[in-house]
Amino acid sequence: MPRLVLDLPEPMKPPLLLRPLSESEQLALSLGLRSRDAFILRRCQILLASAAGQKPAQIARSLGCAPQTVRNAIHDFEQRRLAALKPQSSRPKTVQPIFEPLKLEQLKALLHTSPRSLGKKRSTWTLGLLVIVCVERGVTQQKVSIETLRQAFKRMGVSWKRAKNWITSPDPSYQLKKSQRERLIKLTQANPDWVLGFLDEVWWSRLAQPHLHSWTEDECLRLFQKSVEKHDPDKKALSSYGLWCPELQEMFLRFVEERPVSEITCKFLQWSCQKLESLGKKVLALVWDNASWHVSQKDRQWIKEHNKTVKSSSGVRILVCHLPVKSPWLNPIEPKWVHGKRAIVEPERVLSAAEVRERVCDYFNCEQLPLLQRSVTQKKS
Repeated sequence: MPRLVLDLPEPMKPPLLLRPLSESEQLALSLGLRSRDAFILRRCQILLASAAGQKPAQIARSLGCAPQTVRNAIHDFEQRRLAALKPQSSRPKTVQPIFEPLKLEQLKALLHTSPRSLGKKRSTWTLGLLVIVCVERGVTQQKVSIETLRQAFKRMGVSWKRAKNWITSPDPSYQLKKSQRERLIKLTQANPDWVLGFLDEVWWSRLAQPHLHSWTEDECLRLFQKSVEKHDPDKKALSSYGLWCPELQEMFLRFVEERPVSEITCKFLQWSCQKLESLGKKVLALVWDNASWHVSQKDRQWIKEHNKTVKSSSGVRILVCHLPVKSPWLNPIEPKWVHGKRAIVEPERVLSAAEVRERVCDYFNCEQLPLLQRSVTQKKS
């Protein structure tokens, strides 16, 4: 006879229950029910319910969690006891970073190398290009993700920074002239009857709009391109001389009828010396750039004759210090002009020449005087 084989169901596993608790464990779990930490509170609820004989499915339904969460809590308590009330780190413990210390040094060396020297068609690095070069140079075995590179940079303290326009002076005597400027500043500080002055000229445009920010609730301030009518009698831009004296916190300012020239420069210096003499000063330490109307033979001769006159009688002597070529950062009057142009701006309409002069003088808190102009003989020639 054929033998019958019965397919009997496997015996059911007994429900997972927590072992009997000791007095100290019972006390610790009971105190954990008062904890503000959600993890500790949930663990204590699960463990106490399991110790009371409830099955994982029943505990999960009453606490609103998954049955596997209950099982994990029970198994963790069996292994770590009361330490199971504190959560463990979820960070993988077997994964090693791709960029180990040696690889990080190789990556840093790549960053200090120009891509063009490696045969690439650009001079700055991008993350995508760096991924390719890392494989080509053997830093990594295969292409890594851009996020992996970012994390490696973070470990090295490297961040993505906007490039800055760095201005340098081409003057071969830059350091020497800068040192002379610093020495003159120290001499001025050591002599109470001396005054330090930074002189420069500037054009105040009626049409050009400066770069500026403004507070607004809705749309940003709109600066439209301006134009003047064909028969507008005023010039499009006005020129002025300025002498900034940091010690006095005062700007000596005069507008020019036409443009800066050597003759006008001498007149402005003479007027400035008269004002300084009335303030009890004896020496003007003058710092200015190498504009043609500053270094001309006429200017040099006038300053020489002026100092001779002062020595024989009275007045304010002038000590000249020329700045290095193309070094506006050494002249603190330059930012004064920038802020002045932002202060007088008028977005709605074109200012007249008189309004520009009035606003500039109001901003620098100086008296509006007649325009400096060349002599009649000079104009004819």
